[in-house]
Amino acid sequence: MHPATSPTTNAPVGRNHRTPLPRRRLLRGLLAVTVAAPLMFGAAACGDDDGGAADPNAPVKLSIFWWGGDARAKLTEDALALYTSKHPNVTFEKTWQANQGYFDKLATLTAGGNPPDLFQIDDNYLAEYAARSTTLDLTSYQKSGKLDTSKFPESLWQYGVVDGKLAGLAAGENTQGLVYNKTLLAKHNLPEPTTGMTWEQHIAWAEQVTAKTKVPGTQDPSADYKAFWVWLRQQGKDLYKGKELGFTAEDVTKWFDLWKGARDRKATPTADVIHEGNSSDITKQLVVTGKSATSWVWANQMPDLKKNTKDELGVIAYPGDPSAQWARASMYWSVFKGSKNKDVAVDVINFLNNDLAAVKLLGTDRGLPSNQDLRRVVSDDTTDPAMKQSIAVEAELTQKFGKSPQVPIKGHSKVRSELIKAAENAQYGRATSAEAATQFIEACKSAIA
Repeated sequence: MHPATSPTTNAPVGRNHRTPLPRRRLLRGLLAVTVAAPLMFGAAACGDDDGGAADPNAPVKLSIFWWGGDARAKLTEDALALYTSKHPNVTFEKTWQANQGYFDKLATLTAGGNPPDLFQIDDNYLAEYAARSTTLDLTSYQKSGKLDTSKFPESLWQYGVVDGKLAGLAAGENTQGLVYNKTLLAKHNLPEPTTGMTWEQHIAWAEQVTAKTKVPGTQDPSADYKAFWVWLRQQGKDLYKGKELGFTAEDVTKWFDLWKGARDRKATPTADVIHEGNSSDITKQLVVTGKSATSWVWANQMPDLKKNTKDELGVIAYPGDPSAQWARASMYWSVFKGSKNKDVAVDVINFLNNDLAAVKLLGTDRGLPSNQDLRRVVSDDTTDPAMKQSIAVEAELTQKFGKSPQVPIKGHSKVRSELIKAAENAQYGRATSAEAATQFIEACKSAIA
């Protein structure tokens, strides 16, 4: 399962983690029209320009591209084979690769005129591809019912809307999760944290954990964009507002000051250990390395975290009002706007999200199923205790989710990395909270320009 991470995962989310690609590198890929693309997706397109062949039984070969590992490939191929069994005239040219380099390849294919009909994308790049009119607007299909989102949390499908157009449909759902060490707390007869605790209450709880267990109570999340984003929404702000930042240097200073206070109270680890936990690598999260009682992750990363510790883990929402969280698309399926098989590609997306057999095959690999009715079926079939916990907390939060924010704008990956840089300057004492905040704002403005 993937967070955004893709993870990523942070991507994004799960086993495969992608280091966000620098903006310049992406643009180089887009300009590389002369680069020979080894994946000749264009050859797979056939049919009429009106979005589908006049003869509904005419052969259609649909190209599809995604990132992931062997396990995801097997699940996806099985689901696509099921589609072909129900639509014998439709076959697939399937291509997949690891997270690293995926968006370089997608950019090159798009610029070179050989894009796939159907492709996987995440919220780091959806707005950018939509702005270039690469993605098909799925709104008309949604309104006609050909793309059925009636069983989706509203904030989940809305998180695929860019400038009023539905640019991608969530392949799965995820949300922020605060994972904590239940075994450690039980051993020292300490209370577990709960959803709805204020940030100050969380820090006070962490201070108590540190004092009694000698293990820092909480990872310092001042470098974590997920935590900062939720905190901003609780202040009536947001990460982005239109094409601009949704926050000020004063907001960032308050955020950094909050965690300076926590560090001063010994509620968090030291800067060197915090730095370790700032990694997106699931095996380095402090809750599983034993260097903190909590880690700030995506809720669906619970199973992978559990694989790296013998201790029992719990998961709750981030501190503060849980309505600041939303049903986030762990990743999307998008259709190339110029595809000659638009209707078929959309029907495949609908099938992968709403067909019971297909959803059961795919399970929770791309996140919790978007269709809430089918999510319950998958939940009943799940035997992994950690996954059941993840599903349970999202089921609880579904009733509390707020409206989804806008999809992140171009430069989002750079904003995330600049937050880590600025927060670590404050954590190590290389800059005051205000100085680090100013540096961050200036870097962000350059990133999104």
